Amino acid sequence: MLLRGAQIVIECLLEQGVRDVFGYPGGAVLGIYEALHEYAGRIRHTLMTHEQHAAHAADGYARASGKTGVCLATSGPGATNLLTGLSAAYMDSSPVVAITGNVAKAQIGTDSFQEIDIYGVSMPVTKHNFIVGDIRELADTIRQAFFIAASGRPGPVLVDIPQDIAAAKAEFSPKAPKAPVRRLLADALDFAGAAFLIEESQRPLLLLGGGAAHSGAEAAATALAQKLGAPIIQTLMATGCCDASPQFAGLAGVYGTPGANALLEQCDLLIAVGTRFSDRTIPRPKALARRAKVLHIDIDPAEINKNLSADLALMGDAREILEHLLPLCPAKASGLSFSPKTQASGLGGQGLTPEFLLQTLSALAGSEQIYTTEVGQHQIWAAKHLEISGHQRFLTSGGLGAMGFGLGAAIGAARASGRRIVNISGDGSFLMNMAELSTAAYYNLPIIEVVLDNRSLGMVRQLQKNAHLHFSQVDFSRGVDYPALARAFGIPGFAAKTRHEAEQALAQALALGGPALIACQIAKNQLA
Repeated sequence: MLLRGAQIVIECLLEQGVRDVFGYPGGAVLGIYEALHEYAGRIRHTLMTHEQHAAHAADGYARASGKTGVCLATSGPGATNLLTGLSAAYMDSSPVVAITGNVAKAQIGTDSFQEIDIYGVSMPVTKHNFIVGDIRELADTIRQAFFIAASGRPGPVLVDIPQDIAAAKAEFSPKAPKAPVRRLLADALDFAGAAFLIEESQRPLLLLGGGAAHSGAEAAATALAQKLGAPIIQTLMATGCCDASPQFAGLAGVYGTPGANALLEQCDLLIAVGTRFSDRTIPRPKALARRAKVLHIDIDPAEINKNLSADLALMGDAREILEHLLPLCPAKASGLSFSPKTQASGLGGQGLTPEFLLQTLSALAGSEQIYTTEVGQHQIWAAKHLEISGHQRFLTSGGLGAMGFGLGAAIGAARASGRRIVNISGDGSFLMNMAELSTAAYYNLPIIEVVLDNRSLGMVRQLQKNAHLHFSQVDFSRGVDYPALARAFGIPGFAAKTRHEAEQALAQALALGGPALIACQIAKNQLA
């Protein structure tokens, strides 16, 4: 059938199973938005207030659903505004397809209004990108974008479409979606070597990263840990993966628990699954390398020996690798002793602390609750003190650490799941994305925004304190009436300064069934 390029875009999205798109219109995508109107009822567009948050929403949608998220923006500043969100998806291996409009082909390179070389600008922060130069290549380019985004190590792909390509006509023939590929690259010899390393070890330890969470490897990881009698520790990006397992020993890294970090120093074999060994997880890699052998399991060959040298690597999907490895390993008892997760400090006394607030929230919200977070101290508190049961129930920006991620991601997750989402925010992050409350209100999305208000840029303040520096430009006492601001956006707002007020506000907000905000005042001197 003969279709305009813009119609071909929508047909390809439907062909890939896409039912939700997050975006913001502009001149270079007028044709695509006209096509969205023509296909109303078959594909749902969520109008955001900023393109960055459209990318975060597509990311949150992908993380909550396991499907590829889609965002849409116009040329120039619309396209560049996507870059922070695409960078966050790239660092955290989240499958997103971004579609941008551009000026007509004849105008490219003339510094036309709202022209930018988004192909070149986005190259460092996308898995792949395309600029469509021929209407006959448009459909297959979009199909290839989805295939690349979801294959191997997932990531964002950008497709840039000039205005005249969107307006031109071409024959379109539907095709079945091409299934993403996750190849098992490790061979029998690799597995035999891995089994030998495990058999020879006395104190094996499992470290799970975001790759383990992405692949749904929690059951296989728990089974292996139980067979070896070994503890499991997790990075921030694996939060929720094995928290409920009796083998779970805590969060690793700079902001991890002392017990988990002690295990890193005591083990003689580190079985690292789907982690890139960032500086937040392994701050002193040389010390670890002297004490332990490393078995690194990852789908991306580029991560092997990048930050930490491996004695042996198994390349492939984390779940598949662990399932292949499990029957080859002998049952044994690790020499590492560890304690189960203990009750957090900060629960005593009368003041409203992050620990009390988050554990109360967990008790009221239930074990199936999906959380998103912004970035800062509240993010670390959330990972440590919320009860998370499942790897798709804690959505956070780990690699890029993008303040402003959480509320957009919550909108995407709400669209993906149809369920209530709780976003944990600090006052600094909230002021970066508060306009998206209007999106939650307009679409009546069940998003609870919990603002931990310490009148400070808390994480930067903590870093300054740890470095024995002066507190410089971190006082955030802006005098904002957060509940009044929420009401201005059309949603209920609550304030809490005491434990009793927090319990009441949480219970009321969770019972509403729609959007709400709770501003919880905590002390400035709380440390993550």
